[in-house]
Amino acid sequence: MKKKALFIGRPQSIQMVYNPEIRNELYQLADIYPEIVSREQLEEHASELQSIEVAFSTWGMPALTENEIRRYLPNLKALFYAAGSVQSFARPFLHCGVTVVSAWAANAVPVAEYAAAQIVLANKGYFQSALLNKQSRQEAARYARAFPGNYNAKVGIIGAGMIGRKVIEMLKPYQLEIWVFDPFLPDETAARLNVAKTGLIDVFSQCQTISNHLANVPETVGMLNKEHFDRMLPYATFINTGRGKQVVETDLIRALSDVPTRTAVLDVTYPEPVPPESELLKLDNVILTPHIAGSNQTEVERMAKYAIDEFRRYVQEEALQYRVSLKMLETMA
Repeated sequence: MKKKALFIGRPQSIQMVYNPEIRNELYQLADIYPEIVSREQLEEHASELQSIEVAFSTWGMPALTENEIRRYLPNLKALFYAAGSVQSFARPFLHCGVTVVSAWAANAVPVAEYAAAQIVLANKGYFQSALLNKQSRQEAARYARAFPGNYNAKVGIIGAGMIGRKVIEMLKPYQLEIWVFDPFLPDETAARLNVAKTGLIDVFSQCQTISNHLANVPETVGMLNKEHFDRMLPYATFINTGRGKQVVETDLIRALSDVPTRTAVLDVTYPEPVPPESELLKLDNVILTPHIAGSNQTEVERMAKYAIDEFRRYVQEEALQYRVSLKMLETMA
C-alpha cells in the first residue's frame, strides 16, 4: 500500500525542483495529495492532511511550530527536503519525532564546484588582472605576477563540513597546500584528506586564498571580522559562499580599502541584495555574484533525485544516507 504524501511549501519552488518527470516518478511511488499546500493553506486542507505520513519540500519550506505540526500533520513520519540547509525549520519536526532528510549533499556539489573554480582563478590573480587588462595589459601582467599560481599555494578552507570537504576533494589535482580551520574535524579525517588543521588567524595570515564554508548557526554570526581581515596577505583573496551574516562587512570593506591589491569574491552578503549605498558596490577589488553558487537551473534536478532515492530507502526500511539529527544541526550548514 502506497504511503500518503504531500508537497508542502511554495508551489513555484516545488514545481521548479520537482519537475514533471520527477513528480510522475513520485506518483508511482506514493499516494500524493493532489494540491501543493503552502503554509497559508494548512487550515483549508486540515482535515485531509490528518492521514499524511510523508512530506516533500524544497526552498520555501514553512517553519512550523510543534503545535502546528501536531495539529495539521499529526501522522507525519518523514519529511524529505530537496535542498540544502534545514536550519530554519527542522528542529520542531525532529522534536515531534519526524524523520528529516535533506539533499544537502546534492546542493553541496554546485557550491563546491563554484568555490573550487574561484580558488583556482584567485591563485592566478584572475579577478583584478582581468579588470586591469582593459586599462593596461602591462599593469595587469605586473599585478598577476604577484600571485603564486596553483602549485603548492596555500589555500585556507574555513569549515570542513559537506561542502568544505567536497572543495578539498575537487582541489586535489592542483597540488595545493590546504590549511583547514574546523574545531570539529577529527585528526584522522584531516590526515585522510591530506590537509593541515590550524587556527583561524593562521588561515588568514598565511593563506593566499581563503574560502568560507562555516555552518549556518548562531555561533558563527560575525565570526569573521577585523581580527582576521586585517591579517590577509597583500594579494590574498577571500571567497564567501557561506552566509553573509558570518562576515562583519564593515571590517572586510576596511581591509580591502586599506590594501586594494586584496580581493573579495562574495556570492552571499548581508543583507541580500547589497544596499545601493554599500561600499561593496564601489570597490573594484570586490567581485559580487547574485547567490548563484547553489543549485541552479538543471542542477536542481539532482536535489530532487536525492530526495526520491532516500524515499525509496525509507519505503524499503533501509538505512537513510542523509538523515538529519538534532546533534548534526549544531555544526552543519
